Parts: sequence; C-alpha cells; structure tokens
Amino acid sequence: MSSSSDWNPSLWLETFEDLVNDGGELDYGDSWTLNFNYSQTERVSKEERKKGWKVCNHHTIGNFRCANCRRTWPSGRVNVLFRYRLRGHKGTVIMRPFGQACRQCDDVFQFPGFSEEIVEAVLRKLCSKIRKNCYNEDEGETPRDMVKKWTKPHETALCEACEAGICNQRDDENHLCE
Repeated sequence: MSSSSDWNPSLWLETFEDLVNDGGELDYGDSWTLNFNYSQTERVSKEERKKGWKVCNHHTIGNFRCANCRRTWPSGRVNVLFRYRLRGHKGTVIMRPFGQACRQCDDVFQFPGFSEEIVEAVLRKLCSKIRKNCYNEDEGETPRDMVKKWTKPHETALCEACEAGICNQRDDENHLCE
C-alpha cells in the first residue's frame, strides 16, 4: 500500500465507489462515476453551465514527495477541484488535485498524497454538495474538515493552485462550491 505522500488515484476511486453504491451517500437510483482531468479549471462556461456542470474547489491536508530529491512535506492547503453534474440518471464527477513544487528542487509540481480518512472526509463533503445541488436536498451536517492550522506561511511560488489563480489560502472557508 502506498504511503500518504504518494498520489493514489485508486484510493479516490475505491472510496468514491464505496460511498455512492448500495445505499450510500448518493442513493437516488442514479449511477455516479469519478474520473480525473489534470488540466481542468474552475471556470464553467455558459455552455457548460447549461449542460448542468457545477464546480467545487476544496482544500484539505495532504503530503508531498519530491520525485527528484525524495524530500517529503505536509501541507494544510492542498487544493482539490471537482466538477460534477447529473444528466438523466448518470452522474459524473471529474477531479483535479493541485500540486506543489519542492522548495529545494522547484522544478515541477508534485501530486499530493492523502490518508484514507482525508479522502473519505473530502468525498463526503462533495456528496453533500451534490445532494444539495443535484437533488435539492438540505446539506445538513457535513463532516468536520481535517484541516490543520500550519504555522508555516503558504508559499505561493510553489503552489500550482496559486499559479492557476484558484488557491483559496486567504479564505476563511475551506471550500468554494457552486
């Protein structure tokens, strides 16, 4: 099993499937799938909006490992962007994790790794947004975020989400969703 500093798409896929199948978080008789798109943006065009796409930018705790020097570091500001829609009886979620660059190597953004608990908490929050926006259900109680307050300042030059203009490191809320 990979450590929580390694990017593990199968952890996200398996957790999502566990949450939405067999009486799970999105048990409305529709099928839901999770896919990855590592270049999607938070901007939803008018045409996409007409087709039902919504966006949710969430930040949480993650860990990184530099592919060059193998250095690892934690971050309390890992951005994860989701697009989702329900069309007919088919729901689609597209996810993009945003990386960070190593302070020593500073040459390429590394994908984040997450613990199983973090993945489940983030996906439960996403499911809550889907229930609200696709099924007109009250959000009610959502899981508490596992966001640690780090004392180190956010390094915008090393943050892929800052480069993309969507890092919410200055926001008091821990996610921005439509």
